[in-house]
Amino acid sequence: MGILTALHHITRYSYDRPIKLGMQTIRLRPAPHCRSHIQSYSLKVLPEKHFINWQQDPFGNYLARLVFPEETKEFSVEVDLITELRVFNPFDFFLEDYAEKFPFSYSAELKEELSPYLEIKENGSLLKAWLKDFTESTQIKDGKLNTIDFLVAINSELNKSLKYVIRLEEGIQSCEETLRLKSGSCRDSAWLLCQAMRHLGLATRFASGYLIQLKADIKSLDGPSGTDHDFTDLHAWTEVYLPGAGWIGLDPTSGLFTGEGHIPLCCTPNPSSAAPISGLLEACGSSLHHEMTITRIYEDRRVTKPYSDHEWNSIDLLGKSIDKDLSKSKIELTMGGEPTFVSLDNRSGSEWNFTALSDEKKQLGEKLLLSLKE
Repeated sequence: MGILTALHHITRYSYDRPIKLGMQTIRLRPAPHCRSHIQSYSLKVLPEKHFINWQQDPFGNYLARLVFPEETKEFSVEVDLITELRVFNPFDFFLEDYAEKFPFSYSAELKEELSPYLEIKENGSLLKAWLKDFTESTQIKDGKLNTIDFLVAINSELNKSLKYVIRLEEGIQSCEETLRLKSGSCRDSAWLLCQAMRHLGLATRFASGYLIQLKADIKSLDGPSGTDHDFTDLHAWTEVYLPGAGWIGLDPTSGLFTGEGHIPLCCTPNPSSAAPISGLLEACGSSLHHEMTITRIYEDRRVTKPYSDHEWNSIDLLGKSIDKDLSKSKIELTMGGEPTFVSLDNRSGSEWNFTALSDEKKQLGEKLLLSLKE
């Protein structure tokens, strides 16, 4: 099963007086193409007196549209979901033959279907310069690259080019602003990657969703160990359409392909239609409370974490109980152990497996004893 986690998310707006809320749209339900299995999902909205209509937008994302007939001083959205996190290989896909090398061109029919995801919205000088430097460094102009190698390269290069920052301001920075500042939030870098790849002829979409990251069982020996505690947050990344594979996620914030912890909520050609909550309301003073937690509710035993501390304690207590029973019965147990050695040059010889003795074995035994003596 992997690791079963419960995600809890509250967004609460409090107003300084009773106000009339306009139509509100909530995009906080995992998308149909989510690769992690969602076992349960619930959405609770306050005020309780409201009308809700679930539907799918033109791009297949789930959204809830809400109408509030009465004035209110509070608008609260509470999401609870349980998801199974099981590691998967993000490179486990096949490409059409013509798409195995980059650059490639979509077929005419596919290109027409992908037209909203190919639209170039930004064409600034800094974006053009960044693309020129990247294409020259990867030698795209001189020949074709393996498509997967190209995607790894552009995602990694963008990650190196930008410093990640947390921005509380609404909206998305333009690509020019992000490149000028050399920094941006996850949504800024995701949109920049969308536009960069569209300039290179690839269909992309902006993905908004949850990111779940769990503390590793043991520290990494050959690189960063990742987060030191379990956490979840709203996140943004980019998805690119590859013939034969479908939509593949790239996360420029980490420089990696998306994994089991990426839970897509809404994927659209433009960020403006992917906001988690959107709608109109009267002018008023307001305050925002935002809360997100992740809780492990079940874990498969595994090599790096076979038992919990509670289970280890239970095993230890059982062993002590058995020791007492054996002592009362006057039964004594002993455990023996001895060193063994096998010829490096003749491991399959019969004397090392079943006949036990040979002249060669005696000679090697003498050499071992002399070595131990020294």
